[in-house]
Amino acid sequence: MKQSICLLLSILFTLLLRPTFATKKSYVVYMGAHSHGKEATSIDFDRVINSHHEFLGSHLGSIEKAKDAIFYSYTRHINGFAAILEDEKAAELSKNPKVVSIFLNKEKELHTTRSWNFLGLEHEGKIPKSSLWKKARFGEDIIIGNIDSGVWPESESFSDEGMGPVPSRWKGTCQTGSDPTFRCNRKLIGARYFIKGFAAKAGALVTSKFYTPRDTLGHGSHTLSTAGGNFVEGANIFGYGNGTAKGGSPRARVAAYKACWPRIIPSDSCTDADVLAAFDMAIHDGVDVLSVSMGGLPVPYAQDSIAIGSFHAVKHGIVVVTSGGNSGAYPGTIANTAPWLITVGASTIDREFSSYVILGNNKRYRGVSLSTGALPEGKSFPIITGAFAKVANATTQEANFCIAGTLDPKKAKGAILVCHRGGSAAVEKCTQATLVGAVGIVILNSAFFGNEMYAEPYLCPATLISYSDGLQVSSYVNSSRTATAYITRPTTELGTKPAPIMAAFSSIGPNMVTPEILKPDITAPGVSILAAFTGVQGSAEIGLDDRRVKFNTMTGTSMSCPHVAGVVGLLKTLHPTWSPAAIKSAIMTSARTRDNTINPMTNSTHLKASPFAYGSGHIWPNRAMDPGLVYDLIIDDYMNFLCAQGYNETQISFFTKGYFKCPEPISFSNLNLPSITVPNLKSSIVVTRTLKNVGSPGTYKARIRSPIGISVVVEPNTLEFKKIGEEKSFKITLKFKGNKAPKDYVFGQLIWSDKKHYVRSPIVVKSSKNVR
Repeated sequence: MKQSICLLLSILFTLLLRPTFATKKSYVVYMGAHSHGKEATSIDFDRVINSHHEFLGSHLGSIEKAKDAIFYSYTRHINGFAAILEDEKAAELSKNPKVVSIFLNKEKELHTTRSWNFLGLEHEGKIPKSSLWKKARFGEDIIIGNIDSGVWPESESFSDEGMGPVPSRWKGTCQTGSDPTFRCNRKLIGARYFIKGFAAKAGALVTSKFYTPRDTLGHGSHTLSTAGGNFVEGANIFGYGNGTAKGGSPRARVAAYKACWPRIIPSDSCTDADVLAAFDMAIHDGVDVLSVSMGGLPVPYAQDSIAIGSFHAVKHGIVVVTSGGNSGAYPGTIANTAPWLITVGASTIDREFSSYVILGNNKRYRGVSLSTGALPEGKSFPIITGAFAKVANATTQEANFCIAGTLDPKKAKGAILVCHRGGSAAVEKCTQATLVGAVGIVILNSAFFGNEMYAEPYLCPATLISYSDGLQVSSYVNSSRTATAYITRPTTELGTKPAPIMAAFSSIGPNMVTPEILKPDITAPGVSILAAFTGVQGSAEIGLDDRRVKFNTMTGTSMSCPHVAGVVGLLKTLHPTWSPAAIKSAIMTSARTRDNTINPMTNSTHLKASPFAYGSGHIWPNRAMDPGLVYDLIIDDYMNFLCAQGYNETQISFFTKGYFKCPEPISFSNLNLPSITVPNLKSSIVVTRTLKNVGSPGTYKARIRSPIGISVVVEPNTLEFKKIGEEKSFKITLKFKGNKAPKDYVFGQLIWSDKKHYVRSPIVVKSSKNVR
């Protein structure tokens, strides 16, 4: 025992006699702005780097030591550098007259689901007391169901850490099927699969391995975690977008209903039979919210499994949120048009994964990418078009699309290829370029997509640039036999403007089934959204990609739909007695129609967007929790609407149990929705709406912004509400101004306000008169 004590004292004494070394930390040295301006060249940037080395070297004793210490030189607009320094040297530098400031390189939490920061639920990692998240306890114990491609249960987004017992009202089950490793928990409280409809089409191709709710596509895990995923620190994709992932209702319980399957047959993988079965079981199990990121061509409601299933869900008080479709901004492409649904368009957020292409003429163009590969720093490469590298039997268009088999390795080897968007998947272009020996690709956007860009996890150095920048790049490449270029490694940029911008792929109105119903209802983030993914699919979702990621970026109205579902979960927690229609109204009437530059929202070609693209606007959750007034509906109102659509009592029985007598006369223009659409104005029309007070007593006054060429009169234009639940009706008269009718749809808005709340409804009108 004494020997042990003596040994410990000897060791301690030896340590005390050893010299101590100064601790080094990472610092940022800020030196103001550069003087080289916007037209700086690579020579200017190199000069800045050298000046930083010389400056720090004068303090450290040599330029070589400075080069070892500096890990960033800010060369474009911000003048400064980041370096590993001893505290004493940092203090010394701070006294230098050239240094504006020096500070520790502290950690900042970037929000992986950046959309929640963009939507105002949090601010730079902190959640204000006024946030709907705080007020609604993060959606605690609400149950969100997801009809999709299943779930990857091992994802940390579905961890039950911090979750209490499963709500006793839950009737669901964990249907593991042929997968004994599949497990549910207190977070992922239920999982089912529905395959009979798919098996009926695929036949013998469906084997026992299919019989599981496990997600092998990644789509279902992504959407479900966006709606209700738990908090996951350190989530990222290849280091990009690093931060804490979370769903809209992070403390909600979630359940997966797998009705979508791998495309082993040509037709779509989600059959009506399976989808309807999923709806049926979800209603039974006791979900509060259903997120459904799927759809098809607009069809009559009685022939639409989503319309039917959601009608029954709404009848049971379940709010159903659906995606509007990705058919592009062509009139009439919007899907999921039933009025009892919340139909969601897709728009951008203020985060981009930027990667620049730097041409040999020193011009720089910003693109987006999530490439894991990177070109050697400081080295440029020949840049050629796909057409220049085409094989003899390929067309120019095929080669410009960089389609498999169209590129000549002898011409492409060692070069950066310029590929046009379209013809094949963007990530596939990278694969083809690599196969023929190219070092990377620059993808030129099409005129249709304009300035809309979203990052993908390319297998080679790659970047996607805008249409207008693509014209400049093409001009340079085609005008020079010795054209060169360089592609920078992607970086995460926050606070980009303008945002939101409506996505070019997001389907738009008018509603082809019922033109009197505005669709979509709302827009939400749907571009480059980072969320949970499957463990059996490569991040690029192509066969050659063996990279596995826990989180992946995906783009589409499929991604915007669960954002709204997550917000619905919060509102259901905060206002459990509100009907689905009231929640829908709160979301719609509180939306915003301006971007973060305080200008009207635009599309990818910088044109002003309309309600046919964004519905009532971009979702703004904190306003939705206290909308003041709502436009409410009960199930009988929807049945009256079906009567007005021309369905008889027998047909309506598809939607509801029992006999229903259609009233006469009926007008679906008077369905009490938070939007007003008149697609066939002959001379004048009177539309009726009813508002319910869900806030404090107050007197609301109407304010109108009339559509061009249309007169809008509201009677009465003042409504006084004395108690919660009180209802007041008003009439809106719309008629032409003068003899000339508008040539196309025109848009306006109605706002009811008590100076605290602003209850805004879009007005959409089209004339049926002969246009002069």
